[in-house]
Amino acid sequence: MRHGVGMHMSLVGKLHPLLVHFPIALVLASAGAEFVAIRTQRASWRAIAVGNLRAGATMAVLALIAGWVLATAPFVDSTPGLVAHRWAGVAAVAVTVGAALVSRMPDDDSSRSAWLYRGALFAAAALMAIAGHLGAKMVWGI
Repeated sequence: MRHGVGMHMSLVGKLHPLLVHFPIALVLASAGAEFVAIRTQRASWRAIAVGNLRAGATMAVLALIAGWVLATAPFVDSTPGLVAHRWAGVAAVAVTVGAALVSRMPDDDSSRSAWLYRGALFAAAALMAIAGHLGAKMVWGI
């Protein structure tokens, strides 16, 4: 039975490279849509931003779990690059989930909640890009 659990956990970890692309794309698309919403004042762009952000936050949590499992696998060496990627990923997911939690659609673009949401969203996009870059650097050496 223990062998079966280990194989299952190994499979979860191996899904990390597949899963990471979804939250990166969704959160960056969300930031782009929110930027357009700010410029055009169109609620439809904000709805796109919020939808992508919430989907991205969900996928980010799944990718984080899979990445944590992969990082603890016996065939993975704990390097400074892995540690940096791991904690950048944790920060990116935390801020993304936080942005999703405050993403209710504000009626007034100058409200405190609108600024909190936007700040968290754009910070999440930056952190996703950093975590993604660190992961790519580990895998591809770029």
